[in-house]
Amino acid sequence: MNTEVFVVGGGPAGLAGAIAARQRGFAVTLADHSQAPIDKACGEGIMPEGVAALRFLEVEVPGEQSFPFRGIRFVEHGWAAQASFAISHGLGVRRTMLHRLLVERAQELGVTMHWGVNVTAGEKGVHCNGEGVKCDWLICADGQRSQMRDWAALGPVTVRNQRIGIRQHFITTSVNDFVEVHWHVQGQAYVTPVGSNEVCVVLIGNQPGVRLGELWDLFPALQERLRDAQTSDKARGSVSATIRVGRITRGGNLALIGDAAGSIDAITGEGLSLAFRQAVTLGKALSCGNLTQYEATHRSLERAPRMMERVLLALASTHWLRRRALVALAARPDTFTRLLAVHNGMLSLRSVGLRPLAAFILQLLRAGKVDRAWDTGGDLA
Repeated sequence: MNTEVFVVGGGPAGLAGAIAARQRGFAVTLADHSQAPIDKACGEGIMPEGVAALRFLEVEVPGEQSFPFRGIRFVEHGWAAQASFAISHGLGVRRTMLHRLLVERAQELGVTMHWGVNVTAGEKGVHCNGEGVKCDWLICADGQRSQMRDWAALGPVTVRNQRIGIRQHFITTSVNDFVEVHWHVQGQAYVTPVGSNEVCVVLIGNQPGVRLGELWDLFPALQERLRDAQTSDKARGSVSATIRVGRITRGGNLALIGDAAGSIDAITGEGLSLAFRQAVTLGKALSCGNLTQYEATHRSLERAPRMMERVLLALASTHWLRRRALVALAARPDTFTRLLAVHNGMLSLRSVGLRPLAAFILQLLRAGKVDRAWDTGGDLA
């Protein structure tokens, strides 16, 4: 099998990488052991910067098959704090629908795709169903447990914060234009609108071995809200983890993309968006014949999400800090909006401003008033 670019893995990251390479004029072949469309338990929300990357890849998501959301809302103990995106909107879309759209775009561009095949790598190189693969560029998009990454000896690989997640879809009239994050000391529930009458609910437990029923019991208000809603599929489980990879390129012609290149906890909501932005960057690097450029930009793209991951996981595991942060964010929505822009990479932390940050930190430290506001449901004066 001869091709200029060979992509191992046909999930969203691999397809996006194949599309980006084909846009630059390369002959591209993609192979995956699964059959399309490929599903995976995830939050199904694409942040604004990811939507922009999809637009660059010319992947059109029909309005009737998606739902635009305009920000993030944190909810706990009757408190709610929300922030809108500074620019544009995010997009909720079913994972299987997104995969179909990416496949259609790849077909339109002329990407050769092989589904249900076995890709192996060893001393004699890469083989697809036993046939040797000759290529100029090898793109590895085979997920968190990437065998291609191991074969290429790209590391070291560190894994932290492994948590169990369960996803299910509900048909309901209770759809709003914010992604909701419901907090509890033992986990979170993420509600993403994916249609005018459908939401994707992901429950993530902070401890391994947690069961679906146990997770639902953590969020009685959400459970009551969806009591009369119909489920549109079966619950599907997955693992959310923080994975760091020492290197993501090798030898000037091999690159990792998507979860194979490292992953960020689902609490950030950045997984898909990062993959699409990586694909755009990879396409540019291939056209320049320089994967060093891709590795440098890849690290830059990860910087803000990984910083916010640490902050959000600290909130997830520390009840008093999360309580104070939620009350302070509710009292200062402008600061929340700016911090969301930092999370999306639209602003640097420095550009938020010293005065807003100082005021926010001061409210975090006002323990007595925060505790009284939390207990009574009142305002933080």
